[in-house]
Amino acid sequence: MFGNTVRRILRFAIVGQIACASAALAAEPLKIGVILPFTGPYAIYGTKILNGAKLYLSQHGGRIGDREVELVTADDTGVAPELSKRLAQQLLIKDKVSFLVGFGLTPSALTVAPLATQAKVPMIVMNASTTGLTRKSPFIIRVSQTQPQVTEPMAKWAIENGVRKVYTLVADYSPGHDSEKQFTETFTKAGGEIVGSVRYPLNNADPSPYLEKIKDANPQAVFVFLPPGELSIAFIKGFKSRGLEAAGMKLFGTSLTEEAVIDATGDAAIGVITASNYSEPHRSPENDAYVAAYRKAYGEDRPNYMSVAGYDGIALIARVAETKGTVVTGQAFMDAVKGISWASPRGPVQIDPETRDIVQSVYIRKTEKVDGRLENVEFATYPGVRDPQDR
Repeated sequence: MFGNTVRRILRFAIVGQIACASAALAAEPLKIGVILPFTGPYAIYGTKILNGAKLYLSQHGGRIGDREVELVTADDTGVAPELSKRLAQQLLIKDKVSFLVGFGLTPSALTVAPLATQAKVPMIVMNASTTGLTRKSPFIIRVSQTQPQVTEPMAKWAIENGVRKVYTLVADYSPGHDSEKQFTETFTKAGGEIVGSVRYPLNNADPSPYLEKIKDANPQAVFVFLPPGELSIAFIKGFKSRGLEAAGMKLFGTSLTEEAVIDATGDAAIGVITASNYSEPHRSPENDAYVAAYRKAYGEDRPNYMSVAGYDGIALIARVAETKGTVVTGQAFMDAVKGISWASPRGPVQIDPETRDIVQSVYIRKTEKVDGRLENVEFATYPGVRDPQDR
């Protein structure tokens, strides 16, 4: 009798401890480590992505499920892999984050990938676009894009619209190499000819010598991948001022005129044709609401494909929590994320169950002045695009 009473007391005590522990866990903030460049030449990447992430949380009371969310930010300054690695270690060990997100450039993502694997912490890539990145760790998901994914539709559209001779110019780092490879493969397979190519140094601010070579080659069009910023602005302005457009050449690209740089590029951007997974004027209920909320939160700062990736990265964590009925992390999150889909401001998206890369529409846009404002106006859509290198 006495023994049974003791056992009942112990059982109730254990149940009470579990309940208290569960309540305490629910009360603890969900810590998300954010590794992005907030200073240096790529600071705009960090600003845009963080803006999108913060916007999602502000629209949902700063919570995911029953957990308050704390974004723990870390500035890796851009292309500084060892710094990215050190910051990730601090976030995992000191701050005990449940997710690592951000990763503005590929070198940052590559150096952190083994840490995500070791710690079994999901790593959500919100920009870095080198193909095959998700293969570097079973804990990586990408919600941004790959360069082949947005390049292939650009090459297809060129062929479909009578372009047969193209000169390619890409930034001399892995996303640029991916772009060059994919454009060349798709374009030549369909009957096009590459009449010249160049890899552009990231530290070169003067495109003049390259523009002269392109002019001498006299292609129908030039396909360009340069990271948005000073390089893309200088190239577009040089293309117009040196008479390449006047000579009848078209300028194609990916992200060349995205919203973070379009105003600084000015009227030189008019007529440039680009492929991207997002445009600010994209027409859908989700994007109408997103753009209105973004403008309310950030004033004249314009949403772009990076801010949408930040928004969708946090939305993905919330979507998994919704489907599971609670916030899940670690391997449980990775199991739940495969094949999941949702309605993004950019259009319908899905996480490929095999590669953990994003499947999405790619839009062909032309830069136009609409009511006195430069806009990337979508005029063709390639739906359900996967990274062609993963097919």
